[in-house]
Amino acid sequence: MSQSSVSDDTQLGLRITEIFYSLQGESDTVGWPTVFIRLTGCPLRCVYCDTAYAFQGGQRMTLKKILDKVAQYNTQYVCVTGGEPLAQKNSLALLTRLCDAGYQVSLETSGALEIHNVDTRVRRVMDLKTPSSGEMHRNLFDNIASLDSRDQVKFVICDRDDYQWATWQVKEYSLAQRCQVLFSPAFGRLEARELAQWILDDQLAVRFQLQLHKVLWGDEPGH
Repeated sequence: MSQSSVSDDTQLGLRITEIFYSLQGESDTVGWPTVFIRLTGCPLRCVYCDTAYAFQGGQRMTLKKILDKVAQYNTQYVCVTGGEPLAQKNSLALLTRLCDAGYQVSLETSGALEIHNVDTRVRRVMDLKTPSSGEMHRNLFDNIASLDSRDQVKFVICDRDDYQWATWQVKEYSLAQRCQVLFSPAFGRLEARELAQWILDDQLAVRFQLQLHKVLWGDEPGH
């Protein structure tokens, strides 16, 4: 997306659930101090969702106010998450303005909405919903063609069936040759060591990840 294609109106608004500062718990920037911008609303209802509080409510904020809030923290990393950020059309303008401000920006998205309009400077972390999520039918597989080496596809694994399904998707779409692939055990549903051993046994070219923030803070909000 070219910068000129986005309106210069900094009064564009978004509904925000929270903006907070924490350690990135996932993806290729795990461990880095990061500002998280959690947008309100999501069209999906995954059974293991840990941010249901972001489905409704929130506070209306302009792009300027959001960027002013982000600037209060001494970090180069910003993660736009949800809910489902792309459910709000002005999220595209927010992503571009964050990039213009010099931040390293990542987007966490469900994979159910089109990602091709996202600013090319943004690292897209796209979730492909496994069978246990209850939302597998919402996967928009056409998004895969837009992914490149800076992007990541994440699978949240709840059981052996999820693992086998995810393994098939990795092979069917040659995901490991296109982008980074992340396998994550669903917190409280699958033992991390069990998933790690499956990956090693099958010699998969995927990246095992834990949710670092859950290890450190559990389900405490604001992390």
